[in-house]
Amino acid sequence: MANIAGYNLEEVAKLRELIKDIDTAMLTTNSDEGLVSRPMKTQEIEFDGDLWFFTKRDTDKYDELLQDSDVNVAYAGKSYVSVRGKAQIIDNIEKKRELWNAAYEKIMQTSYDDPKVILIKITAEAAEYWETGNFAKNVINMVNRMAGNGYDTTNINETIEFDK
Repeated sequence: MANIAGYNLEEVAKLRELIKDIDTAMLTTNSDEGLVSRPMKTQEIEFDGDLWFFTKRDTDKYDELLQDSDVNVAYAGKSYVSVRGKAQIIDNIEKKRELWNAAYEKIMQTSYDDPKVILIKITAEAAEYWETGNFAKNVINMVNRMAGNGYDTTNINETIEFDK
């Protein structure tokens, strides 16, 4: 199998296809009080095994990531995707300029060169997904549940393990 930076191309392509049209993701971090999720705008770049998000230094998520880099990113759209990975804080002016767009100017009320603006880079370790396009399987499961027959909980989702 071919690789991109150590990732399997087919796995990367599958995940890219599942999340490409979903603008907002839910980023889950670990706080002192427990798990916390918040919406984040996904970068409009082609997924290559890494997810990128903007934030500011003076946020709880920034402090949480400094303490614990384990994160989860969830997407809901035509399919449901949950990506587990490791987060890094990136403060690189060239990368910020590359990923910045006018929407961030309004959302963050600043510019990419503001020293408070940083990037979160999440390196995917595994992804689990549920495709809503399998209509026949969904109908069979719904009918079985309604009839009290139970339903097949196996094979309703798929998992991708990224061996990087």
